[in-house]
Amino acid sequence: MESLHRFMPPRPRIYLDHAATTPVVGAARAAMMEGLEYWANPSSPHNEGRAARAALEDARERIAAVLGWDGEVILTSGASEAIAIALRGGEAIASAVEHDAVLGVASAEHLRVDENGYVELSAITEPVRYAVQSVNNETGVIQPLDAVYDAVKAAGGTLFADCSQSAGKLALPDADLIAVSAHKLGGPPGIGALLTRNLGLLQPTGGQEQGYRRGTENLPAAIGFGAALEKGFGWLEQNKKLRTVLEDALLAEGGEIVAAASKRLATIGSYRMPGIAASSQLINFDMAGIAVSAGSACSSGTLKTSHVLGAMGWDAVAASEVIRVSFGPETCEADIMHFLDVWRSISKRAKAV
Repeated sequence: MESLHRFMPPRPRIYLDHAATTPVVGAARAAMMEGLEYWANPSSPHNEGRAARAALEDARERIAAVLGWDGEVILTSGASEAIAIALRGGEAIASAVEHDAVLGVASAEHLRVDENGYVELSAITEPVRYAVQSVNNETGVIQPLDAVYDAVKAAGGTLFADCSQSAGKLALPDADLIAVSAHKLGGPPGIGALLTRNLGLLQPTGGQEQGYRRGTENLPAAIGFGAALEKGFGWLEQNKKLRTVLEDALLAEGGEIVAAASKRLATIGSYRMPGIAASSQLINFDMAGIAVSAGSACSSGTLKTSHVLGAMGWDAVAASEVIRVSFGPETCEADIMHFLDVWRSISKRAKAV
């Protein structure tokens, strides 16, 4: 078989799109290779299947332990499937800034957010299921989920929290249902989990994972998921310092920080370059060897105006000039300095036209 390396771009490049997906850490790769030794179906009753089942349950326990979760862990093919399981079979109201995977299965009614990206708690009044993310995937805004949870409970509802961006990096919030994703934190793609303490909140469909999903369990990926979480996120403090350097410089260059006054996760920032379309910025950054994105990677290819920025009160023109920069464990100050050089170059060329 021909090597897949032919699909990879030439090195060196600077990758600043970790909110879309981040490289699988070495510990997770090694764990997955070990997991491939357990090749049998974990649902089979024979000896080989029982060995695979034991390895799967060990991975499940490790995931729960690192996350500090004492409830059920339903392994899924990723956060999108976890979201679908959590929200199917009933009315669900999502915040207006949720990921498209949530908005696609929630009801048409949305919880409003203010200009800082925070959910308006006064809108939580019905005894239904609410979907509110922990960290916004475009802006990095951290929702005050403790207050959201209290408001949901006061209304007699249940809370589903999409923690795809925050799992492992922030403590899990109080919520009835939580979705997590491995490929956002250094684990492999194709694996995630739905966390709950009450299986009665879910609609069973038969099959694996206690009857809440179908399909053979992805054992190597589950083992890699656990290993990635155990690797930890000691680099987050460095990310915070790097983002401060970046944002101070962008402000000095006439850039605009999205949700600058909000509490934000250290790994994600969105920035406006006034007068220059995000699509043009992406092309120029890519040609300069820097990978960034415009909004959510799942929808940025469509070049639609960000529904997140629209919900926060941004007009269509300003929103179309915003790109997202997201950091990972290997991001360094030299990467930020080069990004700033390219930003200045793009801005200068545009103003000269």
